[in-house]
Amino acid sequence: MTTALLLSGGMDSISIAWWLRPEVALTIDYGQKPAEAEIVAAAHVTQLLGISHEVIRVDCSSLGSGDMAGTAPDAAAPVSEWWPFRNQLLVTLAGMAAVRRGVSRLLIGALATDGAHADGRPAFVELASQLMAMQEGGIVVEAPAIKFDAVELVRRSGIDQGTLAWAHSCHTGNFACGRCRGCTKHFNTWQALGWTPH
Repeated sequence: MTTALLLSGGMDSISIAWWLRPEVALTIDYGQKPAEAEIVAAAHVTQLLGISHEVIRVDCSSLGSGDMAGTAPDAAAPVSEWWPFRNQLLVTLAGMAAVRRGVSRLLIGALATDGAHADGRPAFVELASQLMAMQEGGIVVEAPAIKFDAVELVRRSGIDQGTLAWAHSCHTGNFACGRCRGCTKHFNTWQALGWTPH
């Protein structure tokens, strides 16, 4: 069974890559502001771990909203970085690349704390998996860290500080703004672990 990971280059997906060592990692530039920094982080970690890495570029910037699109959040947004149907889009694009590689299992980095938006909840993962599995290729979607928060995931993964320091968590651009929800989560996670943020 070949496993692929949707690797954003953030703390959560990098920790999962370290923990589960999938054969393939897929990073998607869908037009988000921090795309290039996410790709650099993902490429470094996959090279370190010896994981095959593919970057998929599909410009959906005209459809985005919120921090990652550099615009005001949509009226339906539950949190400032919400991009309409983002996880559904990413799972679909990753599946399109994964099926030609013979991947049967696609991992995503949803955590227990991602329930602030519907596509971060267990019900979404289950339905997305059913939808992918019933199509040609029969890919199942799993969120192996869905019961953990970020601190619990980092501890469970056993990742070292030097590797995790490559993670890019900012939602607004290629350099950490220090103010967005991604930067705040990054700082708070490192602090809770008793580590010095890089």
